[in-house]
Amino acid sequence: MERKNILNLIIIFLFCVLLVGLLNLDILQGSKLRKLSDSNSIRLISQSGARGNILDRNGEVIVDNRISYDVMILPQELDRVDYLLNRLSRILGTEAAQLKETFKKNFISSSVPVTVASNINLKGAILLGEYRAEEPCIIITPKPLRHYPYGTLAAHVLGYINQIDRWRLTKLEDYGYKTKDIVGFGGLEEKYDYYLRQEEGGLSVEVNHQGKFTRVLGFQAPSNGKDIQLTLDLKIQKIVEDSMAGRKGSVILMDPQDGQIFALASYPNFNPAIFVNNRPTLIAELFNNPDAPLINRAISSSYPPASVFKVVVASAALELKKINPSTSFLCLGSIMVGARRFSCWDTHGEQDILGAITHSCDVFFYKSGLLVGAQNIHDYALKLGFAKMVGFELPYETGGFIPSPLWRKINKFQNWFDGDTVNLSIGQGDCLVTPLQVTNMMAVFANGGFLTSPYIVKAIGGLDLSAKKKKLIPVNFKKSTLNTISNGLARVVADTKGTGNVLSSLPVQVAGKTGTAQVAHKATHAWFAGYFPFDKPRFVICVFLENGGPGYSATVIAKRIIEAMNNQGLI
Repeated sequence: MERKNILNLIIIFLFCVLLVGLLNLDILQGSKLRKLSDSNSIRLISQSGARGNILDRNGEVIVDNRISYDVMILPQELDRVDYLLNRLSRILGTEAAQLKETFKKNFISSSVPVTVASNINLKGAILLGEYRAEEPCIIITPKPLRHYPYGTLAAHVLGYINQIDRWRLTKLEDYGYKTKDIVGFGGLEEKYDYYLRQEEGGLSVEVNHQGKFTRVLGFQAPSNGKDIQLTLDLKIQKIVEDSMAGRKGSVILMDPQDGQIFALASYPNFNPAIFVNNRPTLIAELFNNPDAPLINRAISSSYPPASVFKVVVASAALELKKINPSTSFLCLGSIMVGARRFSCWDTHGEQDILGAITHSCDVFFYKSGLLVGAQNIHDYALKLGFAKMVGFELPYETGGFIPSPLWRKINKFQNWFDGDTVNLSIGQGDCLVTPLQVTNMMAVFANGGFLTSPYIVKAIGGLDLSAKKKKLIPVNFKKSTLNTISNGLARVVADTKGTGNVLSSLPVQVAGKTGTAQVAHKATHAWFAGYFPFDKPRFVICVFLENGGPGYSATVIAKRIIEAMNNQGLI
C-alpha cells in the first residue's frame, strides 16, 4: 500500500510539472512562441535596387543600369525539380544540364528560393511569366545590371564592379556589407561605393510547415543608389582617348583656375562590362597582361619628369636670386662636373633663362642647379606639389619621390655629390612624379601662382560640391618669377627652334614644356605639359607617353587633342 501511494505521488508530481510546462508555453511564452512560429513560416525573396548612375558635367550618362531578369524556383517538392528545370530549359533555350548544375550549386533548403538562371532578356521573362500561371513556384525577379554605353571610355575613372572579396569584406562588414555583395573595384566605383550602392527590397512570402509556398505577405521596394555627376566632359574625354589609341601613357586636361578635371585617360584601358558579364577568360587576360591595363597611369604610376622638371629649378633659381632674367651661361654641348662629363642634347651657345626654357638647354640647368643646391631644389619641388599626393578622389594615388642629400644620408648612409645635383636638375636620377602632379604644377603658371586641389566629382545625389572642392594654395612666388617662366613656356611653342614649335600652327596660343626622360634599356618617356589659351588660360594639358620616344611625340598628341577641341567649339 505504501508503495502504491508513493507511485501515485510521483504520477501527480509529474502531471503537475507537465501542467506547469503547458501553462508556461501557452500563457507566459505563448506570444513569443507564436511570433517565432510566424517568422519560421516567412521567407524573404530579395530584389535588388539599381546602383547609382554616373554622369558627365553636362548630365550625359557615362554609366547607368539596364534591367535583366533572374529565374528562381521554390523547390517545395524535390521530386518535381527535374521536371521544372527541363521545362525551363526548353523555354530559355538553355541546356538542362547547365540549369541542374546551377540549381545544385545554389540550393540551400527546400524552403529557400534557388536561382537557376541569371540575366535573361525581356522576351524570356515574358514567356516565363505566362508559364507561371501553371507553376506558381517559378519566380521571375528583375535585376539591374551595370551598363557602360561607351565601352572602355573613362574606364580608369569609373573602375568596375565585382563580387566582394575577403579583404574588403573584413573591412566593410561593420557597414552592412555581406558575402556575395557586388562592390566597386578601383576608380569612382570603389571610392564612392557607399553612395552608389543600392539597398535591397523584395517579397515576403508565407510557407507552411512543409516549406511549401502559400501566399505573398508583402513587398518592400528596393532603394537605388545616389547618382554622381563628374566634372568630366564626355566630348573632351572621347577626343583624348581617340588621340591616345594604341599608345601607352596618360593624358589629363584640367581647369587651372579651380582644379576641376575635364578629361583623364590612361592607356591601355579595359572594358568594365566584362566583369558584369562574368567573362573569366577576358578577366584573366586583363590581370595577366604585362602592359597592366588596370593601372591608372595618371595617378598610380610615377616616372622621371626629365626636362619638365626644369620649371622647378628655374623657379628656385629666380626666387633665391641665384640667377636673374639677364643671367646667361655658355652651352658648348657638355660640362665637366668632377671627373664626369654631362652632355646636353644639343650645342646651344649663350643662353639666358628664356632661351634655356625655350630650347631645353641642359647645360644652363646643370649650372643653375649647382648654384641653387640639391636641398633647395627638393624644397621648391615640394612647394610645387611634388613628393606628396595631391589628395585626388580616385583611389591608389601615389606621391612620387624627390631625393635630397638629407634623405640619402639618413636612408642610405651615403653622401650626395654634385653629379647627383646635376641629374636632379634635369629631372633624372631618383626623381619620380605622376602626370597629375605635373598637371598641377603647370597650373601654378597658368593661374598666377596657386596650387589647386584637382577634383573630378561635381555633385552627389544632386548636391553640388564644387564650392567645397575648390581650394587654391598660394606658392608665394614673386610675380616677376611667374612672368619670366610663363614667357619662357610661351616661347617653347612660339619660337621656331622651340622644342614645342609643332603646336605653333594651332589657332589658339599654347604655352608649355616638353620632356624626354631616359629609361634604362628601354625607349625614352615623352612628356608635354602646358596650358591654353595663353592670354586667358582655361585648360592645363599633360600628355605622357610611356616609352613613347622623344618629347616631340607627346606634343604631336597634344596638338591633335587641342585641334579637335577647337574644331568642336570646346575651347
